[in-house]
Amino acid sequence: MKANWKKLTIATIAGAVLLTASAVVFSQRPDGGFQGPPPGGGGFRGPGGPRDGLGPLGRDLNLTDEQKAQIKKIQDSFRESDKALHDQMRALMGNQPDPASTEFNEAAVRSAAEARAKVQVELEVSRAKMMSQVAAVLTDEQKAQLAARRQQFQRQGPPPPPPDQP
Repeated sequence: MKANWKKLTIATIAGAVLLTASAVVFSQRPDGGFQGPPPGGGGFRGPGGPRDGLGPLGRDLNLTDEQKAQIKKIQDSFRESDKALHDQMRALMGNQPDPASTEFNEAAVRSAAEARAKVQVELEVSRAKMMSQVAAVLTDEQKAQLAARRQQFQRQGPPPPPPDQP
């Protein structure tokens, strides 16, 4: 029985990480994750009204306004503290030489890849830390809902690859 609770807890936290990570990734874009307002003006409005930046987490778990505010505060705090890492990653990605236009330098490619990997590790640790704090805001029922969603996603498997371009 204890092993099942441990698995449920791990699955719940992992599900929360996946759902919030997707919300965080899209919220990191300067345009909010969208290319602009839909035709006809106005911002994105779903069935629940304006987007609150919480993505599926906010819609599916019936979060209270207090929980939404706490989660938003956590996300904003991590977004601010991770800004330097995101800027560093953008700089590293932007400074890559075009392999087709220069002579191949394996040492330089390895060095650049290792630098990006170090930043990526720090970002992933930060996301996991954030998700731990977000999970602490959720009720046991919401954690169970999240675990059920995660199991549903696992059963569906990864999305199919995009069709080949001619």
